[in-house]
Amino acid sequence: MRCPFCSDMDTRVIDSRLVGEGDQIRRRRECTNCKERFTTYESAELNYPRIIKSDGRREPFKEEKLRAGILRALEKRPVEMERVELAISQIKHKLRSQGEREVKSRLLGDMVMEQLRGMDQVAYVRFASVYRSFEDVRAFLDEIERLENELPPELKKSQLDLLPSDGDEN
Repeated sequence: MRCPFCSDMDTRVIDSRLVGEGDQIRRRRECTNCKERFTTYESAELNYPRIIKSDGRREPFKEEKLRAGILRALEKRPVEMERVELAISQIKHKLRSQGEREVKSRLLGDMVMEQLRGMDQVAYVRFASVYRSFEDVRAFLDEIERLENELPPELKKSQLDLLPSDGDEN
């Protein structure tokens, strides 16, 4: 590794340790010429599949775009960032484990829907309304009712109801 201070090619590693969830290594280095110290980070370079859009265009997978879409759906919702990052990690893992060079955007959208469904019903419906392009209010209500009926009881307990029950008051 080239020294960022004197550009000498001879540096040595003083300390190495794992960073975060163990997917990155932090190395403290020292230049043998000028004795300056600096830090480098090493991580595996992973290839994600290209995304095939509905109009046939192909574009590289962009984690920033995935994060922005999820955060937009979760805007002003009581969901911790740790849960968002976990969802993004799980989606990325599923994409890599597909073993495909290209995947349809529909598959990626379904993965996001699956994650949002378990996190927050309002965010799920927000995302679904854009992703599925509901034709009318009836299609929107059908999706809400389907969500209410299919959500496992353990997830229902941790979320607010989307539609008020007959006995609920405003």
